Amino acid sequence: MNTPAVPTIFAETRRLARARRAAQRQRASADPARFILDDIAEDMIDRLGFVRHIPARALLIGHGGEALADYLTKGGAAVASEPLVNPAEPLAGGPFDFIGVSGQLDAVNDLPGALIHLRGALTPGGLVIASFIGGQSLGALRAAMLAAEPDRPAARLHPLVDARAAPALLQRAGWKDPVVDTHSLTVRYGSFGRLVADLRDQGLGNALARPAGALGKAALTRARAAFAARADADGKTADTFEIVTLTGRRSLAGT
Repeated sequence: MNTPAVPTIFAETRRLARARRAAQRQRASADPARFILDDIAEDMIDRLGFVRHIPARALLIGHGGEALADYLTKGGAAVASEPLVNPAEPLAGGPFDFIGVSGQLDAVNDLPGALIHLRGALTPGGLVIASFIGGQSLGALRAAMLAAEPDRPAARLHPLVDARAAPALLQRAGWKDPVVDTHSLTVRYGSFGRLVADLRDQGLGNALARPAGALGKAALTRARAAFAARADADGKTADTFEIVTLTGRRSLAGT
């Protein structure tokens, strides 16, 4: 039987480029946006403490996990940090007792394959926690993009994973004790431009294989106006980030 081809929605070169640009912006800015990166790291620390998982060897994939790395190191773990590794390919250097993935899974073509590779890089009984932006995110931004090009909207925001589909993906990938949960962060913006800057600071720009060209001046004006039209009385527009977290283990039998 032929294996179905994986659709090419994202470009790996663009996923890497957005991550590199975000790292540069974090270094260059005096006050870069970090609220999603910090929220994911803090949440992983809380989860590790709750399940009392104390790894000896840990792998962190993605940017922004400095607090998590510090927590693991203080707990006695040897921590490998791979900000740019492709989770959709076999992971080197394992096996690991814990793998933490910050972002990244929102822009891989073969998400089931990535979940299988993560499980395969764990020790028997090892734990993986992966968090990324989910499908209920950025409603105000999406509406602004539609308003910018009402006649023929282009693909400018890449498709995001629906959390309701995640449990079946984890079971298909062979994760033991899989858990999927979500929480939301609502942020209020004084301008459309500040929201876009926050996305770029945190490596959340699109990584589409066939991205649309830049918005023209008129379209950008319409986007800004549509975003501002959703503002509250104080002139700020709220938008929401849904954080999807996948948690699971490799079985004690190592399967």
